[in-house]
Amino acid sequence: MRSRCLFVLLTLLGLVSFTPLVRCDGGDDGDDGDDGGDDGGAADDYFDDLYIAEEDYDGDDYIKYWTDYAILPKRCIVYNDVDVIMFSVYEHGYKQCSDSPMGTYLTPVPRFVTAYLKEVKMNENDKGNDDYAHPESVGYLQCQQVEIQNQVYYVQLGCTDGTSQSLSVNIYEDNTCEKRSTVDGFDDSNIDVSDLQLPFKSCQACVVWLDKNDDVDDQYYEYKKTNAPLCSSVWQYKSTCNSSCQKMGMEPTMKDSWTSSDKVLLTVLSAFGCAMLGAILQKRQQMSNKDALLEQAAMTAAGLQQSHVIGIFVLVLVVIVIFASLVMKNITWAMLLMMNTVLFAYLMKLTVDSSVARTIVGPDGQLIRIDSDDTSIASSTNQMDPPSVSPLPPTHASSPTAAATTTDGAVIT
Repeated sequence: MRSRCLFVLLTLLGLVSFTPLVRCDGGDDGDDGDDGGDDGGAADDYFDDLYIAEEDYDGDDYIKYWTDYAILPKRCIVYNDVDVIMFSVYEHGYKQCSDSPMGTYLTPVPRFVTAYLKEVKMNENDKGNDDYAHPESVGYLQCQQVEIQNQVYYVQLGCTDGTSQSLSVNIYEDNTCEKRSTVDGFDDSNIDVSDLQLPFKSCQACVVWLDKNDDVDDQYYEYKKTNAPLCSSVWQYKSTCNSSCQKMGMEPTMKDSWTSSDKVLLTVLSAFGCAMLGAILQKRQQMSNKDALLEQAAMTAAGLQQSHVIGIFVLVLVVIVIFASLVMKNITWAMLLMMNTVLFAYLMKLTVDSSVARTIVGPDGQLIRIDSDDTSIASSTNQMDPPSVSPLPPTHASSPTAAATTTDGAVIT
């Protein structure tokens, strides 16, 4: 009897030792805890798996110290039916990604975003923000089941339709998130993931040094130089993006053209220039010979001929037309305004010169205008000659006395 009781006791102890232990933190909040585990537990396991994989990585292109490197996320594209992030790695980070990159690569969107969030969290911890937590939408880094319009779908973070500079939650039919599906004609859901956006087209240093007020030892600096979550993770799981791959997802460049307001202003300035040119030609036809000779002498002194001036003017017109046809707006506006300014200044000079009249006071007190040409001067000179005195009439011999006529017409006998 005693041996039978001992056998039963040992059996019970064995069953208890193999029974799984379940721990519940707070009985009343058990449901909430399960929901929280569904939101963040899978993502945290995903982070842990990534860290383990990084520690075991030792490939031919292994980089130990990331201090001098930088990374540039370029865009999100769908390559071979997989949503991936295209990025470039630069060896000289101090040049702010302005030099030639080491290469351009691809990494799946969940992997890249996971590494980026790790980098953000590490930097926040260095700032002393130990309470920093990942966004709630981090769970969409993995394929999840959701219900949309009373139908079961699967969603996962991927690229946004219509742009390569944003991320959205895509809709799938299968639980592996490989076969895309659509709802109301779109394969992007309306789930808000604004807190999971990446800094596209922004150069990111692989190692961010922060001002640490507390005393740190050499192990901290060694850890910072070797532990770059973003760069090391995506470098490990990268695939090369060739030339045809790099052309995918490029934002369409809007061809610059003349707008309606630009065309109106071009027409006004051109018409104003043509009107001034016509007025200049008319003024030059009315120029006196002396002014024309003086202008010709001034151009000769400057080493120019009239044909040179005409050639320069025609050349400027041709250049303006070429720049306008190439839609080079800034230089077209500058040259057109400059030409109109020169034409306006020359027209004002001709107008002022033609309106200036030199006058003198005649012998009778009247103002006499003298033009600038030689013939006008000659005619004016003739007008300035003193009046001639008529000769005295001959005296008669039979007259007993001689008479003289004075200038005022009186007769002196």
